[in-house]
Amino acid sequence: MNPSPARLPFPYRPEHEVLSQLLGALQGKLDWPAVVAGAKPWVQAVRDKPAPFWAMESLLREYPISSAEGLALMRLAEALLRVPDAETAIALTADQLGRGDFDGAAEGSAHKMLAQISASAISLSKKFLPDQDNPPGLMQRLGARTVVAATVRAIQLLGRQFVLGRTIQEAMAEADSQRKAQARLRFSYDMLGEGARTERDAERYLASYRNAITAIAQGRVASSPMAADGISIKLSALFSRYEDAQRERVFAELLPRVQGLVDQAAQANLNLTIDAEESDRLELSLDLFEALARHIAAKHPQWQGFGLAVQAYQTRALAVVDEVARIAQAHGLRFMVRLVKGAYWDGEVKRAQEGGLPGYPVFTHKHHTDISYLACAERLISHHALIYPQFATHNAGTIAAILQLARQQGAAFEMQRLHGMGDGVYREVLASGPDAPPVRVYAPVGEHRDLLAYLVRRLLENGANSSFVHQLADEHVSAEQLLASPLAPSSDEALPLPQVLYGSGPGARANSVGVDLACLAMRAPLDAAVATTHLSTLSMHSAADADAAMQRLHAGFDAWSARPLAERAALLRKAADLLEARLPAYCGLLVKEAHKTLGDTVAEVREAVDFCRYYADQAEARLMDQPLPGPTGESNLLRLHGRGVFVCISPWNFPLAIFAGQVVAALVAGNTVAAKPAEQTPLVAQHFVALLHEVGVPQDAVALLHGLGETVGAALVAHPLTAGVCFTGSTQVARLINRTLAAKDGPIVPLIAETGGLNAMVVDSTALPEQVVDAVVQSAFRSAGQRCSALRLLCVHEGIADGVIEMLRGAMAELRVGDPAELATDVGPLIDDEAFTAIGAQVRRLRGEAKLLGETPVRSSFPRLLAPIAFEIGRIAELKTEIFGPVLHVVRWGGDVNEVVRQINALGYGLTLGVQTRIDSRAQRIADTARIGNVYVNRNMIGAVVGVQPFGGEGLSGTGPKAGGPHYLYRFCAEQTVTVNTAAAGGNAELLAGLA
Repeated sequence: MNPSPARLPFPYRPEHEVLSQLLGALQGKLDWPAVVAGAKPWVQAVRDKPAPFWAMESLLREYPISSAEGLALMRLAEALLRVPDAETAIALTADQLGRGDFDGAAEGSAHKMLAQISASAISLSKKFLPDQDNPPGLMQRLGARTVVAATVRAIQLLGRQFVLGRTIQEAMAEADSQRKAQARLRFSYDMLGEGARTERDAERYLASYRNAITAIAQGRVASSPMAADGISIKLSALFSRYEDAQRERVFAELLPRVQGLVDQAAQANLNLTIDAEESDRLELSLDLFEALARHIAAKHPQWQGFGLAVQAYQTRALAVVDEVARIAQAHGLRFMVRLVKGAYWDGEVKRAQEGGLPGYPVFTHKHHTDISYLACAERLISHHALIYPQFATHNAGTIAAILQLARQQGAAFEMQRLHGMGDGVYREVLASGPDAPPVRVYAPVGEHRDLLAYLVRRLLENGANSSFVHQLADEHVSAEQLLASPLAPSSDEALPLPQVLYGSGPGARANSVGVDLACLAMRAPLDAAVATTHLSTLSMHSAADADAAMQRLHAGFDAWSARPLAERAALLRKAADLLEARLPAYCGLLVKEAHKTLGDTVAEVREAVDFCRYYADQAEARLMDQPLPGPTGESNLLRLHGRGVFVCISPWNFPLAIFAGQVVAALVAGNTVAAKPAEQTPLVAQHFVALLHEVGVPQDAVALLHGLGETVGAALVAHPLTAGVCFTGSTQVARLINRTLAAKDGPIVPLIAETGGLNAMVVDSTALPEQVVDAVVQSAFRSAGQRCSALRLLCVHEGIADGVIEMLRGAMAELRVGDPAELATDVGPLIDDEAFTAIGAQVRRLRGEAKLLGETPVRSSFPRLLAPIAFEIGRIAELKTEIFGPVLHVVRWGGDVNEVVRQINALGYGLTLGVQTRIDSRAQRIADTARIGNVYVNRNMIGAVVGVQPFGGEGLSGTGPKAGGPHYLYRFCAEQTVTVNTAAAGGNAELLAGLA
């Protein structure tokens, strides 16, 4: 299916530009003093008579999320309930509760914290479990297991503040109980859970939604969908690959599932709302929404219960409102639209920063989101003939503003709140008079394990210092401050734009510019470049060519080395700018020659750009002449200069990033460079060398030597003019180079080597399986496993191993293996026939020796495709060699995690290590004892960022120092100390001049 036309504005517009439009839409439509007058009595009433159930609010007032203690509470809430084994649960509780000084009391911080949790648990029990015994007071300190059990119980009960019931039947019963106290309540049930990672997950969530709709339909009878209870569904729960890259599968597999739910809800005359998700799915969600609208218009034209949530924190929110209205009018329908502030703000910010995007798809000031919310509210009300507005907010000022806007146009609408939040405010709103709007409660439903992610999100929202709920509970914030008008925009973003992530102003390094592949306008140049890139054949050089190049480079060394350091650095920055400007062309080359997927090509070009800028900065900061101390009458100067001709030998798996990183590091340090790319990928290297020449690097300062390793590579390493070698590749070849250099006469030649390794990930039973599987799939199978940093060995705790393996098997089944030029491809081919044959033989061996856990189906005829595959082995020591492809080994462990790390160290070499745990002290201990180059905690193990996660290894994984780190350039330099006796000519004039 072809991408939809760009129906929304560009997602990364300057914030002030968007705000100007929003404020224009609100011009003259709000009387803010009247808003304050309407909301102030509600605020005062809530403070005078708080809602009877403020257990969470009291905890967060005592221990804010910004504090170590609040963070401990959040982490316990997120992880403790899912830990299956008592030993780990005890370790987690001790680790987190021992992390802060909860009150400085003599009896200890953990004691006070547990007492506070216990008190909260008792208050919760009185509300939810009035007929049962209260949980035992933790003041008794009856031992570790008792403490953990009570803490688990407390967290379960705290979760009840936000979860209406464990089942839909239990939730509906609680809803009916709440309606007895407030008759105008309606409910929208949300079946809790993470987004699907497997088809089995999706089927389970689909069954849950179907069951809920059936149960709701058999409950209260309402006159219309607006008056009825309903259900909220999450599209990512119904399909594991709900993303723009899988557009065809979304419409082939996800759409029919949602259509079935829509039919079921329409037949029962209930309301069904699609929840909002991340911004990179926004246009896809609108395309799906319109496809569903066509279905509804054909089958249920009178039904008005279909809805969509719109997030006001997105800069395109107002355009989304207009687009939904357009779809309604085009198909003769009326929709329900839930306007929310948004729930993924931190994730959206991080994604934009990591991706080097042109801006943020969300507002960076909270009050800018408030402006957007009000503008969207006004627009929804103006579309009330096509849309039934639903306003989800706990902010009393926003509620009063909406009442004012709606009265101006006589529009019907409803307010919404989360179960467990905003009770006091809405108690006052509903009691304000007969024209008070109805209120719908967004009501999560699920078992304790399912509430974890949701509970932590609510903790964060409640605990944020800027949140209305938090400030409402703080009587030091006056009502006037609390209700201050948001309609005064700030001039700039509250956060640095992604491109100035590393600082702004003179001397700051610009972050490399990335591409949002979900944005058609940004992806189109890449698609065009791939389509028009045609490869030529590059003639191989001979050993004689290598000798001639070395002579030429040696002759050019003096002039290049004499260039001022600032000039050499400036040339690198020019190269970075030009490379960045030509990103699409280089992406096309990388797809065609290196068979990389589009996402990998963008990341690689960005890494090369970052190398150029980072080494330019590092050279000017670290390679300048450095005065040293000494006695009076003497000057001492430490100087760093190039060594001569450096031979740089790079691999095919990062034919631009690693090639460029080696070459520019050697150049900026003052060396000339003989650059030998991998035989499989010479054209990418040739284009980069040509770019260096174009920006002004002399022809006799850098030369490309394309040839076989055993001829050209060997000749360059053994050449008498070689002053240093920089190599990235196999350990076997690195050892051969080392022996060759050691056997040479003359000066000892330095070797900078980075090799692969048996990279492992250690997963304990506190880890979230969904996060683990995401990290494993990316680390083991992205780039077809052809990364030095790729995951080869997964060590998972026996308590969660079965579940993690089952989820991993399902996630692997959802990967797409095929042509790297296609956006939908997750895993492309192996680099050449030799690799395909060798790895295929290793896989056949494993099929006979190990237990097959999972394998991705291959449905493409593209050459050299090897299915991602996972095997279970009995012991860590069984892993003997690295398989440089999408092959994962899995081993279970129990007992002492330190023994697991010892066995990983005994493998002899590892470049990266992943750790998945919520026990902070355990993660730190593993990092301290692991003999591994890079340790990554609770994330994937690939994609190191220049200057942020310097990359490389020591020992058998390389010689160090790390590429993209502050010590790398030193290895390309020779040192010289110049000492001058400044008193030689007649005495120490400086010292004598200082005499009185």
